[in-house]
Amino acid sequence: MNLSLIILMILVGVILLLLEVLVLPSGIAGVVGLAMIGVAIWQSFVLSTTTGIVVSVVTLVVSILSVVITMKSKTWNRAALHNEIDGKANDVNISKLSIGEKGKAVSRLAPMGKAMLGDEYYEVATLGEFVDHNSDIEIIKIDGNKIIVKQINE
Repeated sequence: MNLSLIILMILVGVILLLLEVLVLPSGIAGVVGLAMIGVAIWQSFVLSTTTGIVVSVVTLVVSILSVVITMKSKTWNRAALHNEIDGKANDVNISKLSIGEKGKAVSRLAPMGKAMLGDEYYEVATLGEFVDHNSDIEIIKIDGNKIIVKQINE
């Protein structure tokens, strides 16, 4: 293997490692990149010990420089998610509900789901049982913003 092919393998390996860190979540590009760098360094030692040492040092320097340049270019800020989740379950006024109030399960409660109580939708939970969609329910407990219901068996 000639030196130009070794250099090409190292550059492609470093690029794959950077792609793995910044873009690709699978792990495959990182493994392939590390394997390419490893094989390139091994093959440089096959050429000669001096070549192997020089290629190893240059590879280390190139890897560190690529990480530093990537960090300074604010690539992380462009790749990072900056949105905040500020919504809460039962954000609507829960104080107007009372124990014993009846409603309908809008989704399957397994054991949590959506229900229509009065004229508004709420996230509700059961005490572990499953309640089918469109079943009649009744509030048995209100704990903070958590509404506990049971199915009404008629």
